[in-house]
Amino acid sequence: MKGYIGSKITCQPRPERLYLPKPLCLIRRAVVPEKPPAFFIADSLGLDFLNSIATPVDAPVDWLDNGVGLVAWLAQANLVPAHALNDLARRAAPGELDKVAAQARVLREWFRGFVRKHMGRPLTPAAIREMEPLNELLERDEMFSQIAVSRDSDGDRLELQTTRLWRSPQSLLLPIGEALARCVCDEDFVNIRACEGKVCTLIFADRTRRRGRRWCSMAMCGNRAKQAAHRNRLKATR
Repeated sequence: MKGYIGSKITCQPRPERLYLPKPLCLIRRAVVPEKPPAFFIADSLGLDFLNSIATPVDAPVDWLDNGVGLVAWLAQANLVPAHALNDLARRAAPGELDKVAAQARVLREWFRGFVRKHMGRPLTPAAIREMEPLNELLERDEMFSQIAVSRDSDGDRLELQTTRLWRSPQSLLLPIGEALARCVCDEDFVNIRACEGKVCTLIFADRTRRRGRRWCSMAMCGNRAKQAAHRNRLKATR
């Protein structure tokens, strides 16, 4: 697990079309089946990272199964500016992004084990003993702040913005690492829950007022549970 860690982008340039070099585009068309959009239902990017593998219908879908998938997921998560993704995709050696995606999957499953171990109860400072893999990643980050002009509906103004250096495809792991670190430090693990759907693997932070969220989404597992309950009631009356 050595070599993984992260950061947060608070300033991102104007949206830019995501670039995929021709070899990656060919791989996408020839090998990678069409995937549904990734799930971002957790109310926590760190937990959404765990949900980058899921079973939307019948078969599991891994949105990080290769380098193209990793780049696409990062773009959907808005964790890396489009210009940085474009530049890294252009400069990546053959197979390099796939190797980074493999590292991201290892990081994901390590963090899944950590979350499942601690979810449902307060996270204590003793958990620091388990943070070595994540801290090793975070210490590789190269973030910096600078004063820049920010444009919004009220006009231009000066703003302190934070960004990072994107030196190699390995740096794509950095914003993921930061999202995981923020989950560890900012989330109340008492409120981290797994969806109650029978085959669902999604995890989320329950931010409802009464802390009564049971499903990843009412449109998916919640609706399936209602339909199943309705069928059971019909059977019981026959």
